[in-house]
Amino acid sequence: MRKEIRDKIKSIKLVATDVDGTLTDGGMYYTTKGDIMKKFHVRDGMGVNLLKRRNISTVLITKEMNPINKRWAKNMNIKKVYEGIKEKEKLVKQLCNQFKIKPEEICYIGDDVNDIELIKNVGLSACPVDADNNVKKNSDIILTTKGGKGVLREIVNLILAVKFSKEKKIY
Repeated sequence: MRKEIRDKIKSIKLVATDVDGTLTDGGMYYTTKGDIMKKFHVRDGMGVNLLKRRNISTVLITKEMNPINKRWAKNMNIKKVYEGIKEKEKLVKQLCNQFKIKPEEICYIGDDVNDIELIKNVGLSACPVDADNNVKKNSDIILTTKGGKGVLREIVNLILAVKFSKEKKIY
């Protein structure tokens, strides 16, 4: 890993992530009643827990308005879910004020073109291996994991390995 990326990781105090195509595989399942279902990976939930134990918060930022997102966040003890956000980059100032951090202390994970401007305005950016090519071109890290297969956990593992390398106990 390049020193520049290691240095960015060391300063992370907040991890923000997109939902569809990042925490999920982007697929949506519809019931005959019109309900939408999504699948989240259990390792991402553990990733949230591992960050929380080290006083690093996680937030969700999504263009969609779907109660499933808030339900998953509640189960993971994620306090903030930003839904219906069309211009995600406009949240940077709000996140900084709310969490008393600087933009360079934010890590963002996204997969599609509506994530690019936010990716450009945070300290560390990452995307799933199956992200849109334009997102890959703008991300600091292209993860080895596909969306919905534990993307958040992969970035958490990198943060733990770099920022908390002296800790003997992971959990």
